[in-house]
Amino acid sequence: MSQHTLKVWDPLVRIFHWSLVVCFTVAFLTGEEETPWHIYMGYAVMGLVLFRILWGFVGPEHARFKSFLFGPSKAIQYLKSLTSGSPQDYVGHNPLGGYMVVLMLVTLLLVTVTGLKAYGVEGHGPLASHTTTPVISLAHAEKITDPENKVSESHPKKGDDYWEELHEAASNFMLGLALFHILMVFVYDKLHHKHLVRAMITGKKHID
Repeated sequence: MSQHTLKVWDPLVRIFHWSLVVCFTVAFLTGEEETPWHIYMGYAVMGLVLFRILWGFVGPEHARFKSFLFGPSKAIQYLKSLTSGSPQDYVGHNPLGGYMVVLMLVTLLLVTVTGLKAYGVEGHGPLASHTTTPVISLAHAEKITDPENKVSESHPKKGDDYWEELHEAASNFMLGLALFHILMVFVYDKLHHKHLVRAMITGKKHID
């Protein structure tokens, strides 16, 4: 079967994708110490996700949700094609990939919102009870980078543990989704003989 190369992923989708990889990785790795980098990357992830949701409605054809969100019947047909050894090919995301995109965006929203809530319970950030709190508190940054914890917590609240645990659970679930996504990229490349990583770098995809 002959193939031709088609420009699929626009520059903003590619920038979003790789920026999200970097920002989420840094945020996850700095989560235990709660360094200022964790806070910066959390805000960056939220901004990227909100951009991608907007781009899913106003972006180019293959960036729009309507181009890759299919009904359950399409997803079932695609699954059957995988098991038959002749997988259906799609220019953009396949039906399962489309569902994964939405699931990851929703999960990332949950991660960032619960992170803001936990930050707000500690008296910092835009969700703090007092409106004069800066988006990133320098006092909080001093506390979390002080090995002897000399800067005391100003107003600890009861919901702190709840939001932190929910934030951690959502982050771990997102990590699982990311690892599964990487696995499925390799499976897709094996079945379709395509190079999705290269396509997300160049924007060009080989189409049957």
